[in-house]
Amino acid sequence: MLRSTSSPRTIENFDWTLFLVSALIAVIGVVNLYSATSVYTQARADLYVSQIYFLVSGTAFAVLIAVIDYRYIERYSYVLYGLGVLSLILVLALGKNIRGSSRWINFGTFGFQPSEFMKICLVLALGKYFQETPRSDAPRHLKDLALPLLLVALPVVLVLRQPDLGTALILSLVSVSIVLLLRIRWQSKSMIFFLLFAAISIPFVWKYGLQGYQKERLLSFLSPDEDIRGTGYHARNARIAIGNGGFLGRGFMKGTQNQFYFLPDQYTDFPFAVYAEDWGFVGSFVLVSLYAFLVLWSLRIASRSKDRFGAVISVGIGALIFWHAAFNLGMVTGLLPVVGVTLPLVSYGGSSLLTILLSLGLLMNISIRRPTLTPIRGGQVILAR
Repeated sequence: MLRSTSSPRTIENFDWTLFLVSALIAVIGVVNLYSATSVYTQARADLYVSQIYFLVSGTAFAVLIAVIDYRYIERYSYVLYGLGVLSLILVLALGKNIRGSSRWINFGTFGFQPSEFMKICLVLALGKYFQETPRSDAPRHLKDLALPLLLVALPVVLVLRQPDLGTALILSLVSVSIVLLLRIRWQSKSMIFFLLFAAISIPFVWKYGLQGYQKERLLSFLSPDEDIRGTGYHARNARIAIGNGGFLGRGFMKGTQNQFYFLPDQYTDFPFAVYAEDWGFVGSFVLVSLYAFLVLWSLRIASRSKDRFGAVISVGIGALIFWHAAFNLGMVTGLLPVVGVTLPLVSYGGSSLLTILLSLGLLMNISIRRPTLTPIRGGQVILAR
């Protein structure tokens, strides 16, 4: 018989694949950020230096997260969730308004975006819930939907109030992905009620939950050529940049759309347009493949996790990376409306970058503490589920 045990030998179990793929994407991000800001004045041109500082400090925090057994983190999942919700409430009261949105809390020269860290807090809270109620085979009733629905709805509503449609969508879709990928069986009546509730909510979200500019962006997506100098400007020029890249690209820092100031927000929301114009289809294929591999690797870690909490966290982090990349690439290529979602490890931004690095540190934590099999009597395998 074999018994599943957790190995304390962190070095031997270090997930080099996860580390190298993540590091490669981060290096691509810094190089691309240098190209994206090369046409600006010194203050903006040095943004890539700030990004390196964010990477170094974020990596240090990720290492700290990786070495602490995630089962200790599980104990404080609801506490972290509560702190995340409290920070979202503080944003509404104290947040600094930038371009029509109040998303940041500033402490002197330092500012952070609580909604970014809420993504991790929500995944932890859902992991805690499903760890304590692991009935994946039995059909779930409406009462089983109440707590997870409340856990998701509370931060989503607060984020929509900022307003931040992109983050609200990410929070919702990551939660749905966790439920679907865990193969949880919902009672048919519960599913019908859930879908009916979602359908009824759409008109109210459109009328009361979205700001005017958000509605304009959605309408512009449905009619992309109607206002190419206004709401459709970003997406149109991004598509032109991607087309200019061709098969092999124009070369590093030679993209005309970027060099001649035709790409707004090219270092935050539209870095992929700069990258695609510089490196073409081949470079774009490599970057998208790295993201796909990272998502699949997180699912692999979930399948090998020693407990349900670790599996939920791994699935949630994989979903977080997937939906971030999918939304950003979708809005840059015109397949999705512009909702202001960053590209993981590539877009400039301290809060966004730190959130992804902490998530990867947590994923490394779970991978390092995967079960190791030691022989005991009888020839069976016992997994600590």
